[in-house]
Amino acid sequence: MMMALGLFVFALETAPYQEFQQQIGWRHPANSRVGLRPARQFLGPDDETVSLSGVLLPELSGGDNTIDLLRSMGDTGRPFVLIEGSGRYYGMFVIEGLTVTRTLFFPDGKARRLEFSLKLTRVDGGLEALIGDAIAGVLGV
Repeated sequence: MMMALGLFVFALETAPYQEFQQQIGWRHPANSRVGLRPARQFLGPDDETVSLSGVLLPELSGGDNTIDLLRSMGDTGRPFVLIEGSGRYYGMFVIEGLTVTRTLFFPDGKARRLEFSLKLTRVDGGLEALIGDAIAGVLGV
């Protein structure tokens, strides 16, 4: 397993990504001052996004079913936990975008090569506490 988004597992058999890009920001808005540079104030973290991109070769790895599953997850609008195969926890993310490019077609029109790019945005807030409460309830703690 390379990574899991909710119950969807990124692996060689499903959707092996070749690139993982993470963007993390912090907010420092400026206030104009006469005769001086603008004053800045740190307000906390800004959006955090993760982009996963890769190539699917339906003869070897995932294909249309994989893309359809990711699309249906995005259609729910719900946040999903993002965890790396090493156990690293990234947080709760929503699917903001899915781009698919199909090339190299079979005679019936089915693509031999699907390039995908998935854009995720972190939405934690109180969601992590809810997960902790749900797990505690299941464990009876």
